[in-house]
Amino acid sequence: MDATLDATAERTAVVVALADTRTDPPEAGPAGEQPAAEPPAAPAPPEPAPPAVPTASETSETSAADTADTADAAGAVGGPTVPAQAGPGGFGRPAEPAQRQPRPVLTELRLSAFGTHRSAVFPLGPLTLFAGPSGSGKSQALAAHEALAGLGSGALLEEVFPDPRARIPDRAVPDAQRRRGFRLGCTVDGPVGPVRLDLAVQAEPTLRIVGERLSQDGQVLLATALRDPGRRSVQAAWLTGGAIGVTRAPLPDDRLGTALLPLRVAGSTAGQRQVLAAAEQVVVALRAVFPCDPRPDLMRAAVPPGEGRLLGDCANLADVLRRTRSECGTRYALLAEAARTGCAGPVAGLDVRAPAGGAPVAAVLDRGPGRPATELARLGAGELRFLALALVLLTGPGVLAVDPAAELLSARQALTVLADDFDRGLDRRQSAELLRLALLSCGRGHIRLVAAVGEGTAATARDLPGVAVVDLGA
Repeated sequence: MDATLDATAERTAVVVALADTRTDPPEAGPAGEQPAAEPPAAPAPPEPAPPAVPTASETSETSAADTADTADAAGAVGGPTVPAQAGPGGFGRPAEPAQRQPRPVLTELRLSAFGTHRSAVFPLGPLTLFAGPSGSGKSQALAAHEALAGLGSGALLEEVFPDPRARIPDRAVPDAQRRRGFRLGCTVDGPVGPVRLDLAVQAEPTLRIVGERLSQDGQVLLATALRDPGRRSVQAAWLTGGAIGVTRAPLPDDRLGTALLPLRVAGSTAGQRQVLAAAEQVVVALRAVFPCDPRPDLMRAAVPPGEGRLLGDCANLADVLRRTRSECGTRYALLAEAARTGCAGPVAGLDVRAPAGGAPVAAVLDRGPGRPATELARLGAGELRFLALALVLLTGPGVLAVDPAAELLSARQALTVLADDFDRGLDRRQSAELLRLALLSCGRGHIRLVAAVGEGTAATARDLPGVAVVDLGA
């Protein structure tokens, strides 16, 4: 548990109430869990303290989500403290230009206590594949990424964690207030340099965010903490600069505070502009995520014509093919070429039957002169998943059903595709072709892929330059 004394901003002793975001594992307790945190050493606070946090003498071990951290956040005295301004300009040292990405992207996922993961740090490149045996945590890692994306888009905590107990680490032991939870975080790199976001979430007895920290170059820009468990809010403090130094205000405990900052910060001081730039970079990267799990059982039927934005289950594949054929002949030709590799039998191209009058749209494989076309409804499940994933990789943000940040040009954004069980139902030839397409698209910078794969695909990917394979359970 990090605790700092802010004596310069307000001349009062205030304890930082945030979940510990260290990635180095502390000493393990008797059951492999972390021991309960001792109260931070600090002078007596100027106001009465809420109920005390249980110490090591009161509870022998905490949950794997470090319930001592969430308990500290619930019982800390005073508001969260943003460290004093640093550097000659008062706002820290900017990142080196070489570290910056041209587009805001997630470059690191941290699961310090989430599901099966403890103190795990996963670097994320343009094309990252998670591999490992069943139960090693591949799906948990992608679920954490998707949850952060949902929170960054403004979703409620209960929407992104419909079953929060499933994310509580194994053998988690509740504290004296019967609280358990989990912790996760990420780093977003972009034009302003690397920015860290870390969250402590209480899953039981009530789902809520009990600690959030947004930081850059070691300087905390936003900090939140749960001061009163009876209220559905957290106390927040963010860097202001100037004569004020720090602004404090309550924020809801069921939403990501970072996503709310653009609505709360005016940007009239250098400190506020630094907070806004960091928050907006994180939000832009988190919003540009497309979770994809093609459902062959939903892709076989003709679909009504629409706006041609591909859904996450790819049920409207035929309508998106119609749009792609009319708007981008180059990508449509690349998709037809991929179909020759991924579909059985001769394939001359892809075609779409779109009757006039708003009748349902159907897609077919053109088998060449003198051969009847094959409707997609007659293709195997693996072929349909292959076509859907190839379309996802070749189309891009303008076609996939995501809600990117409108305040930033699409050319300045990168879309991350999340695909759990990426190669399910695919043979080696289809998987290899999808890897080729992924390298092609990810190399251009507008698409990134984070996927969980089986050992066969992982073995192929390990020999490909440009693919990062994260081996879990090794």
